[in-house]
Amino acid sequence: MEITLAQLLESRDERQLRQIQLTHRFPGRQLICLTVVLPGPVKRDARSLKVAEAGVAAVRSLFTPVYEDLRDLETGFEGYFVVEGELLDVKKACCGIENNHPYGRLMDLDVMEPVGESVMPVSRDRVGEPPRRCLVCDRPARECMRAHTHTFDEIVQTIDKIIGIPENP
Repeated sequence: MEITLAQLLESRDERQLRQIQLTHRFPGRQLICLTVVLPGPVKRDARSLKVAEAGVAAVRSLFTPVYEDLRDLETGFEGYFVVEGELLDVKKACCGIENNHPYGRLMDLDVMEPVGESVMPVSRDRVGEPPRRCLVCDRPARECMRAHTHTFDEIVQTIDKIIGIPENP
């Protein structure tokens, strides 16, 4: 099912509110928020659920969450994991999943840091990691996104290749 921009923006606001609530509920512990990187108006399909399932398993393989909330939404999968550990150690471990898991480039594992009454994701550079790379080429992803370097079809074909979905003849 396709979603609208309004639905996407509302889901982001709700996700941030949930992140704020969880960081206040579990002070001294770390909040990991898992989402799936999937461009376009369809955020929930077989591909996204396959990546989400792999992401959940990867997080559980490194941590024993003291709290977990998995949400299979039309606006995209959201996984919330509250874990023990030092903030930057948890971020480094999450970067390891993003960098090394076969589907890692399709996962967004944000470690949330309380900032005043809000939260912010811990940046990759705080743990010595370079920016995320583009799905299609090896340039920084933000550069390609801003410049619209690749077509939607190129990006989808690359995602399908990563997941192992055969090309259409």
